[in-house]
Amino acid sequence: MKPPEHTATPGNDIADPVARPDAAAKCAGTARYLADLAVPGMLHARTVRSTRPRARITSRRLPPLPAGFFVVEARDIPGRNRIRMLDDDWPFFAEDIVNHIGEPILLVVGPEAEATAMIASRVIIEYEDLPPILSLDDALAGLAPPLYGEDNCFAEYSFHKGDLPQARRAARQMVKDGFSTGFQEHLYLEPQGVLAVPEAGRLTVYGSMQCPYYVKKAVEQAVGEGRHHVRIVQTVTGGAFGGKEDYPSLLAGQAAVAALKSGRPVRLVLDRTEDIAATTKRHPSRIDFTTFLDENDDLLGMDVDILLDGGAYSGLSSVVLQRAMFAASGVYRVPHLHVHGRVLATNQVPAGAFRGFGAPQAFFAIEMHLENIALRLGLDPLEYKLRHALRRGDRTCTDGLVRGAVRLPEMATRLCEAAGYPAKQAAYTAGQGRYRRGIGLSLCYHGCGFTGQGEELIQGTIALHKRADDAVEIRVAATEMGQGAQTVLPKIVAHSLGIPLDQIHYENPDTDIVPDSGPTVASRTTMIVGGLLREAALDLKRHWQSGRVMDIRRTYHHPPHIHWDQEHFRGDAYPEYAWGVNVVEVEVDLLTGLVRVIKIWAQFDVGAPMDERTLRGQMEGGIAQGLGYALWEKLEVDDGRVQQQRIRDYTIPTFMDMPPVESGSVYNPYEFGPFGAKGAGELTLVGVAPAVAAAVQQAIGCPVDMIPVTPEMILRRIRNRKHAKPDSEIPPESSPRSRSRADT
Repeated sequence: MKPPEHTATPGNDIADPVARPDAAAKCAGTARYLADLAVPGMLHARTVRSTRPRARITSRRLPPLPAGFFVVEARDIPGRNRIRMLDDDWPFFAEDIVNHIGEPILLVVGPEAEATAMIASRVIIEYEDLPPILSLDDALAGLAPPLYGEDNCFAEYSFHKGDLPQARRAARQMVKDGFSTGFQEHLYLEPQGVLAVPEAGRLTVYGSMQCPYYVKKAVEQAVGEGRHHVRIVQTVTGGAFGGKEDYPSLLAGQAAVAALKSGRPVRLVLDRTEDIAATTKRHPSRIDFTTFLDENDDLLGMDVDILLDGGAYSGLSSVVLQRAMFAASGVYRVPHLHVHGRVLATNQVPAGAFRGFGAPQAFFAIEMHLENIALRLGLDPLEYKLRHALRRGDRTCTDGLVRGAVRLPEMATRLCEAAGYPAKQAAYTAGQGRYRRGIGLSLCYHGCGFTGQGEELIQGTIALHKRADDAVEIRVAATEMGQGAQTVLPKIVAHSLGIPLDQIHYENPDTDIVPDSGPTVASRTTMIVGGLLREAALDLKRHWQSGRVMDIRRTYHHPPHIHWDQEHFRGDAYPEYAWGVNVVEVEVDLLTGLVRVIKIWAQFDVGAPMDERTLRGQMEGGIAQGLGYALWEKLEVDDGRVQQQRIRDYTIPTFMDMPPVESGSVYNPYEFGPFGAKGAGELTLVGVAPAVAAAVQQAIGCPVDMIPVTPEMILRRIRNRKHAKPDSEIPPESSPRSRSRADT
């Protein structure tokens, strides 16, 4: 018997917004975050960290430890002192060598938090300093012994499309450009934290996290495979943005070992200073282009070289590099292409997952490169970009087929009309006076789901559990971290079953209950996990028997048309693409270098929205984070030490900094997504920085080849332009915004 059709299901359209189930407690302050949790007998842990970027530990001197206090270090780990990730090179605790400032050396654990912190501050670590590698230039120069392997390279890949040497020979012009980006801090509202509880026959770790099964595997490796039943439970998570994908595995392993050593619960919560100083960041990048144009000034070939700074340990850097490489040619058709990428080891804080996962760096570079080429040719940047934009039936940079409709021209036209882009673009080029305006536009995409064979390797599995009372439980490892998973996934199931939303239950994941549906990353939750839930719900609906307990499971496999060659990086790099267009208008004070963002217009193709209000939150939140990346979020590392270690030092956009934002989406459903949905979470950030940079570049009449675009950088560029020798100035036929170097 099938379930009845209930008119109480919210709205007739799944996109109609509903109340977020997690909103009331968070707004009222009653949500219990990790730092709010306390259990009987709980101990507190404090980390003693390295103060050297690279050194040999020669001694560890502990103050007298009161009764009930103890330390945990590498020799206490019963399993393997390496975090289980893609490449197990990252230790839970430093052994003889430290490789970055902030690296954990030991924990002090005790019954009183303040006393534990005091004792930790009195631990003395003595070092023998070793030559550090503190930049990409240091890593390339090879002046210090490598941190990793023989060449100091965590990962190196190349892929080809077409015949670039032939394009080089046939080209009428060659254009070179280079761009760089810096660190970015996640600055989630809730700092990192875990609580490890030893129980009869098992060890439970509660934590603020994105990926419970990543944490489970890391803890199992720390405590010894098969020695303990490890259970991971996600607690209410106050933001993540990728920063709680990898780092919670480190903390969970440390707390788990401390709990086993003491036989008591151990809570480890970072304060804001050490969270900023020691946790992973967005990878700094350096991206260089050599592009070949034909006799019609069209893109003929492109040679792209990408360098990423991976910091002290490899972590997830190899996959971040892959996504950056797959975005190297942006949304554009390039017949002949060579992309080479490396991620290098340095004695800096490790870089890791961050919203966009390598794509923001690449899209900043490729969008500014196309902007510069168009301006040098005396063409409108939008016209030039749309002339080369991918269309249905085209081949991507990895020779995959674009199967879905690409609505970039329609989206761009709509935004340009709303923003008055053509008139402003022409008027602002001839700006005069102290205050100059500029307007910039970017086109972008984001690959939905894991790169290449990632989804097939993970084979994410979901379950639906129908209780005897006919309520249905969603059992997935996907986490709510503020993005709206607990809103969207229940809606997909409720609408598929045709039952009221209040009959769907979705709790924070507990690995004793939920299967491994994969991590909450890569814009995969709605499209991949939600797609599996819809399949399972339709199956459950077909076999529905009221009053009977039923369980349905589904495991993800790519649609049959998806093909990928991992060895050669050839084929369909992603199951599907989401697309975006951004227009940004700015005003720059040439005296102070301050940038005022006047307004932002944005259009996104996310397939079909699952909840309009949740999508609007993603759009405006992603735009805000993209603005910070473009203009304000300067994170400096000097001699290996993060300089901005407090919220007051690290500038993120506040509500008062946000300009008016006019955003929307187009309907372009994906056949294999639930109700046509694609990914949304990362797309909304990716294209903001290049649009901002293009607008600033127009306003100041100087090249912008790096972000963040700080006032200091703007004033330096203006000063350099004024003092440039005549023979080094940009040729008159080239726009003053272009830094392209052209050879005929």
